[in-house]
Amino acid sequence: MEPRIWLIAGPTASGKSALALRLADATGAEIVNADSMQLYADLRVLSARPSPEEQARAPHHLFGTVDAAEGWSAGRWLRAASEQLDGIAHRGRSAIVVGGTGLYFRALTHGLAEIPSVPAEHRREAEADYDRLGEAEFRDRLAVRDPAAAARIAPADRQRLVRAWEVLAATDTPLSEWQASGEPTLKAGAWAAVALEPPRAALYARCDARLAAMLDAGALDEVRALAARNLAPELPAMKAVGVREFAAHLRGETSLAEALDAAQRQTRRYAKRQTTWMRGQMADWPRLSEIEPDAQWGQFLALNPGLTP
Repeated sequence: MEPRIWLIAGPTASGKSALALRLADATGAEIVNADSMQLYADLRVLSARPSPEEQARAPHHLFGTVDAAEGWSAGRWLRAASEQLDGIAHRGRSAIVVGGTGLYFRALTHGLAEIPSVPAEHRREAEADYDRLGEAEFRDRLAVRDPAAAARIAPADRQRLVRAWEVLAATDTPLSEWQASGEPTLKAGAWAAVALEPPRAALYARCDARLAAMLDAGALDEVRALAARNLAPELPAMKAVGVREFAAHLRGETSLAEALDAAQRQTRRYAKRQTTWMRGQMADWPRLSEIEPDAQWGQFLALNPGLTP
């Protein structure tokens, strides 16, 4: 088989990593992370990063390589991923880019433009508006002018909401349009893609079960270690689903059952946002509707008859 680039996108707990590993086993490909939380070394458990045993089955890149004190942007990821893809191509191997961060895939396939600098007064005005209106009303206002950004940005992500509005105010162009412009890193015809979209009930059940399993795998210790670093709450790693909820339990503010329930609820909401993004931004990508690994692999093979089981 000629070396190629596969893109596998999907919401959390949809089976992306398992599918990517199975494809790597079949093709000898190397795997590149496209999940904004799996970048961070401090989030092995809560980001559901592939285990050491799984990573030993195929070369993995950009998994757990960034310290939580750093805040990577889509542009920084794009530069790092492009370097990895160039290296994989130089080695004559195929690549699998897998993850749930839709903007990363958008950057690869459509480009990521340089956004003009924003005057400081626009940021101050946006921050003041956020404090005056509150998150819900601020997000609703943003959704009128930039619905893609409003749908994509996670709850309580003040930094990105303010950024989206300040760019809009300064340039009269939505941030999502800036991000959608520019030269794509991957040229048309150089890649093949699938998006995982399993039934909602099955996906939510898996989200809930995985959060519970994370407790047994050391999620509380992970959050305890992260909290002990006293990092800025605006950093991406500090906004990972489960960090805030389990940190509240560790401070004695909630019971473990309440923290787990809150984290499960946020995970389901996150999965819904990811699915909404894919439907809007990846509408032309082939879909896999199965969630069980063998059935999912069977659907993938049906879309790619050149592969052997």
